[in-house]
Amino acid sequence: MAERKDKSRDREPVIENRKSRFDYEILETLECGIELRGSEVKSLRLGLASLAEGWAKGELTPPTLTLIGVHIGEYGPAGAARQHEPTRGRRLLAHRREILRLTAEVKIKGGTLVPLKIYWKGGRAKVLIGLGVGRSRGDKRESIKSREDKRDMDRAMSRRRD
Repeated sequence: MAERKDKSRDREPVIENRKSRFDYEILETLECGIELRGSEVKSLRLGLASLAEGWAKGELTPPTLTLIGVHIGEYGPAGAARQHEPTRGRRLLAHRREILRLTAEVKIKGGTLVPLKIYWKGGRAKVLIGLGVGRSRGDKRESIKSREDKRDMDRAMSRRRD
C-alpha cells in the first residue's frame, strides 16, 4: 500500500486583511488566481505579505483585474538581480464574465474591490476579493457595540452552564 503524501502544503500561511471587514460592508466575494513571479511565490510561502493598503482595479477593455498596493516582501536568498518590486501591480485571473459583472457592479454601487485574503489551494496562490461599500463612522461604532454585546452574552451563558 502506498504511503500518503505529506500535507505540508496545507500548513502554508494565510494572509488576511481583517481590517477590511471593519472598514467596508462586503456585498459579495470572488476567488481569483494571481499572476506571480518566482521570488513572489517564495515570499508568499513564508508569509511575507500585507494586504492593508491593497485594492483591485477592473478594466472593461480588455476585461482584466489588477491588484494594486499589495506589498509582497522581497525574498532574501534570491539575490539583488532576481528580486521583484514589492508593490507592483499584479494581474488577477478570473473568467471574463465574472470580471465584467464585478466591474459593472463597482460602477453601479460605487464600491471598491478589496483583497480580503491570500491563501493556497492545490499548490496555487488564490486571492479572495470582495465588493465593499465604505462604512460610516456610525456604522463602525454600531458593529463594535454589537460585537461587545455578543461577547457579553456568550460570557453570561458560559457562566450559567457552570
